[in-house]
Amino acid sequence: MPKLNFEKSIDIAGSPERVFDVLSNLASWRPWNPWLVLEPTAEVTVAPDGKSYAWVGKITGEGEMRITAENRPSSIDLDLVFLKPFKSKAAIRFSIEPRPIESGGQGTHVSWSMDSSLPFFLFFMKKLMTALLGMDYQRGLTMLKDYVETGEVPSRLGVQGPSSYPGCRYVGITTECAIDELGPRMAADFQRLQKWKETDGSGASGEAFSLYHTWDLPRGKVKYTSGFPIAAMPADVPADFVIGEIPKLPTFAIEHVGPYRHLGNAWSVGMQLARSREFRQSKSHPPFEVYTTPLGSTPETEQRVLVHFPAS
Repeated sequence: MPKLNFEKSIDIAGSPERVFDVLSNLASWRPWNPWLVLEPTAEVTVAPDGKSYAWVGKITGEGEMRITAENRPSSIDLDLVFLKPFKSKAAIRFSIEPRPIESGGQGTHVSWSMDSSLPFFLFFMKKLMTALLGMDYQRGLTMLKDYVETGEVPSRLGVQGPSSYPGCRYVGITTECAIDELGPRMAADFQRLQKWKETDGSGASGEAFSLYHTWDLPRGKVKYTSGFPIAAMPADVPADFVIGEIPKLPTFAIEHVGPYRHLGNAWSVGMQLARSREFRQSKSHPPFEVYTTPLGSTPETEQRVLVHFPAS
């Protein structure tokens, strides 16, 4: 069977003992678990000692997980069994190492690894599944960091369901970059767009957005356009800017409230709902996100983004 092996890591401002305590009690996983946050209605049964749990969900499938070894505060080993949508097993490990933080004090470097395999009939999906699961692990670690450091995860999801986008013409910047560079590259693009809007973009109006032309997950590449709607054609546009149009179209919308670093939760729940046929995603137009609160002036915990999946 095709093997799946990967590892993701993050630095957390907290002691190894604190991180270990969170990870070793499966009752404390739900707020940051990258799959369970996508389906709050999933049925989760945690053992009284917190060392195992089982879940059943409409979009997250069915499975069981059990802690098999603990070395406080350095490592935790778990066995993971998927029962649906297909049967498979995985060996999970958390490695926990002390690491000083820049501001001073105790920090922790956490690595989350998986050793598993795909059913033989899915051999052709190895690279894609490795990329998708790796993104899930990184989402989970980002939420774990917030949970350990603050006691909560500032990420709220709202499935708005069938919706529509009124369409617009826009001025934007198209960028192709590594997925790991997406955040800073997009921030730089919006800084340029905002500067243009304040000086020459008198026709710019409406809520900023980013549309995603391609995701090349196996290669870790993304191509996107960030922009502002325009009410009238501007007189002067930089040569490397683009002018385009998003047509009026039906969509399936997911709202995310919270820091942009957790926005992947909204994208993941939308993709899961499309796979489970809650809606039919159209391939005629790329999906996009609309920033419904002002960029740069909204507190992180109140940042609102509406993710639109074109629907047919």
